Amino acid sequence: MTRPSALRIWLSATRPRTLPAAVAPVLVGSAFAWRLDRFSLSAAAACLAFALLIQIATNFANDYFDYLKGADTHERVGPKRAVASGWVSPPVMRNAMVVTFLAAFIVGLLLLPFGGWPLLVIGATSILCGVAYTGGPYPLGYNGLGDIFVFLFFGLVAVCTTFYVQAGSPTLDVWFAAIAIGALASNILVANNYRDVETDKKAGKRTTVVRFGKRFAKVQFASAHLVSMILPGLLLLRGYSAWILIPWVLIPLAFRQVRILGTSRTAPELIALLGATGKHLALYAVALSLGIVLGT
Repeated sequence: MTRPSALRIWLSATRPRTLPAAVAPVLVGSAFAWRLDRFSLSAAAACLAFALLIQIATNFANDYFDYLKGADTHERVGPKRAVASGWVSPPVMRNAMVVTFLAAFIVGLLLLPFGGWPLLVIGATSILCGVAYTGGPYPLGYNGLGDIFVFLFFGLVAVCTTFYVQAGSPTLDVWFAAIAIGALASNILVANNYRDVETDKKAGKRTTVVRFGKRFAKVQFASAHLVSMILPGLLLLRGYSAWILIPWVLIPLAFRQVRILGTSRTAPELIALLGATGKHLALYAVALSLGIVLGT
């Protein structure tokens, strides 16, 4: 295989298909702040930068630690990984991980004036868990805890913290939306791990798909879509205008993704599904945010 350019290698190492998981919660949390006339562009921008840097640094860590643990081999059917392919040396990827996490920490410091010391705890915990996802003595992703990590940090923590730094304590509606965003963010991981289930088994990577099987993964995937589509109706009942139902235009896409996961037999289908799952999260976040903002 021809070696890609350095730019393509590093862009691929950021794993662009996963980045909607960082953008979506900031968008939704900011929309709720807008609804209360408390939106702050500077705070929202800092939250977005922090979330993206954490996501990218975690992806660099995955590239580095998965190589060391033997999870990324020639048998893997997904996109090529930078270290496993020999395009980036392990020390260079490790340094990139450290520098990116450090950049995230510095950006996080910019948020302290908006939310005080609790944000320091949240930021430090996010970085620690980003490393522990595939590194350390008990890697979360290797012990079936990756889905919980994604749900908590790219759902509950990210949405509620984004709202908190702009408008104060999260409301019940914000918590409900955070659950929906976290569930869809976890679907990105489900699609990824469903594709890699065989190589993960060999590497001793006990993802939820490996531990509980493909049937469980299909139910989890479909349930996340169901939760996300219940949310607009719930918010409508709680006094939001009919604009909040905009995300329902995505119902056919949700059904299609569930069907693809249930019937796919080839690696290209599952690789495409991973990209589609990330795009769906982004579209859902935009649609939900529009419904929140237009209903003010």
